[in-house]
Amino acid sequence: MAYNVGGYAVEKLKSKHDGTVELEVTNIFTINRARAIRARSLFLVQYIIERSVIMEKHRIFIVEDDVKIASLLAETLRKYQYEVETIQEFEHLIEEFTAFNPHMVLLDINLPAYDGYYWCRQLRQHTTCPIIFISARSGEMDQIFALENGGDDFITKPFNYEIVLAKIRSHLRRTYGEYAARQEERTIKQGQLVLHLERMELHKNDLEIPLQKKECIILELLMGHAPKVVTREQLLEELWDDQAFVDENTLNVNMTRVRKKLADYHIASTIETVRGAGYRFILSAGEL
Repeated sequence: MAYNVGGYAVEKLKSKHDGTVELEVTNIFTINRARAIRARSLFLVQYIIERSVIMEKHRIFIVEDDVKIASLLAETLRKYQYEVETIQEFEHLIEEFTAFNPHMVLLDINLPAYDGYYWCRQLRQHTTCPIIFISARSGEMDQIFALENGGDDFITKPFNYEIVLAKIRSHLRRTYGEYAARQEERTIKQGQLVLHLERMELHKNDLEIPLQKKECIILELLMGHAPKVVTREQLLEELWDDQAFVDENTLNVNMTRVRKKLADYHIASTIETVRGAGYRFILSAGEL
């Protein structure tokens, strides 16, 4: 009997992705059922199945208040096998973004309530995915503001769909595809203490301390600058987008939480308050 590798692979891929497959058979490749050859073939099939993750559709989130433009853009992208969602409620933009978990965001500038620059800064607190501004504003300062506020590219309206598609493919290829850099996990080390930024964990030998986002940011700044002083202004700027609306005691509350967490896990290193200047991370002699 012959063992049909192609048929087996197609069946596995179909069940793995819960889809359907249409085939036009031109050549049939069969191999003998000799154990060694079959084992090698099964290994090849498994490799194909695992690599099929690469063929996953990229998800694109469109933030555009003009329903007609958003609909036409989404329809065009779906023709090219992208999975697309458009914003439904602007006041819940972050929630919709998180639920969809896109690979890319297409963002307008003129939006209800807050502009695209504001939303780009908010999104950058949650993602590093490519954000492309698409706007009727064509001034140089508009493009500069877009890039300075976290955008990766800028396309002016009216736009050519071929240019939009080319830029989308370029950013996806550079971020997730063949040109994507292999990024090592970012860490900050002070003696026996290692802060894992992506995981939001502080490690001391085998001890792992989970951190909240703001706790991690505070420790990143303090440990990264140690033994230098980090000013209150630096901390406020990193922790909150708009310092003008932050209560004076808010930073104190967050600093107290970090100190308490270090004490709860018996970390001897401390955060020292430098009156009139800011805060400094003091590494304990026992944790050198």
